[in-house]
Amino acid sequence: MRSRADIAASAAHALASAPSPGPALVGFDGFIDSIVRLVASRAGMAPDEYTPIRTIPEFAARCATAAGRSTNIERVLLEDRFGGNGPLLAGGLAALGVPVTYVGAVGDRHVEPLFQPFAARCDRVVPIAPSSHTLCLEFDDGKIMINDTANVQQVTWSRLTSIIPIPDLAAIVQPCTLIGVVNWSLLGGVPGLLEGLRTHILPGLAGHRRLFVDISDPAKRTDADIRSVLSLLASLNATRGLSVTLGLNLSEAERLARVLDLQAPRAATTSDVALGFASGIRSGCRLDTVVVHPREGAAGADTSGATYWFDGPLTRSPRLSTGAGDHFNAGFAFAQVRGLPLDECLAVGCAVSGAYVRDAASPDQARVVSFLRNLPPPQPEA
Repeated sequence: MRSRADIAASAAHALASAPSPGPALVGFDGFIDSIVRLVASRAGMAPDEYTPIRTIPEFAARCATAAGRSTNIERVLLEDRFGGNGPLLAGGLAALGVPVTYVGAVGDRHVEPLFQPFAARCDRVVPIAPSSHTLCLEFDDGKIMINDTANVQQVTWSRLTSIIPIPDLAAIVQPCTLIGVVNWSLLGGVPGLLEGLRTHILPGLAGHRRLFVDISDPAKRTDADIRSVLSLLASLNATRGLSVTLGLNLSEAERLARVLDLQAPRAATTSDVALGFASGIRSGCRLDTVVVHPREGAAGADTSGATYWFDGPLTRSPRLSTGAGDHFNAGFAFAQVRGLPLDECLAVGCAVSGAYVRDAASPDQARVVSFLRNLPPPQPEA
């Protein structure tokens, strides 16, 4: 088995020398993300004279002490920026040089102002509904996302095809080597969109392409809902000319494993748990590839029967964590359509995410190659 350094070096060489991938179609959500820090204490009333609540357990304890009483927690707005799993995935791919067509809730007839910088990265953006809003609570050890989803529920197959007729949509998809469909958990229209692609678009296309799916946090969805979407993904993976990759974070993988009645891996390390989930979910769902990406790194399993773990470049003080998983997905999918082996796809995903959380910006290909060649050492699990 190759060392971490050898995998990273080989991935860097492949990115620097391999031909660029074909175009991608990504959809279908859109959120304005308000990135905030919460105030633990203040030394003064100037905007930056505060100590933030640094961890989620610290925030939980602060909330718990208010039970039966009340409390006030001040928030400091760091910025409003474009967000949603789809725009963040598409923006990450576009920064890497992929020609991206984005279709989604980024405006009603016209692209909303905060999405204009994102639209400038893409080859084409088709707004089909107004965006929704997410309050993103940033902590050193993770984030809490509080969503309003009313607007994105307008995104349906019928609305999509009323704006882009089926022949035109087929013409968009035909040259694509990658289709990205994300945020099933928040968009009720995603199953209809996937079924529409499976029934009306994909059968008439030539060539092979990959479908990358991130269902997003399914905590609020029923077991029956989850079984239904997993069955749909299995049918898509059986479609001629299509291979399905499912991307999950660790908590999402745990939920899917429970729904599939998979025995939880009995392991002391995050890496072994993630590997067990990736392998079990892939075979249980009959998919081409499953990747599980906790903060410490990433695990993957594919149809070859191989499983890999890559130790990520974890930082305990990220400049921005909202969008880290979407950028991992962008890096992984980018490497996958360029034909890199699974272990190198994991390395590229970790490098794109690692650069993003340090820079608070989507990295270009040169930044990713440099990051892989100077990969920070892994940190021990907390």
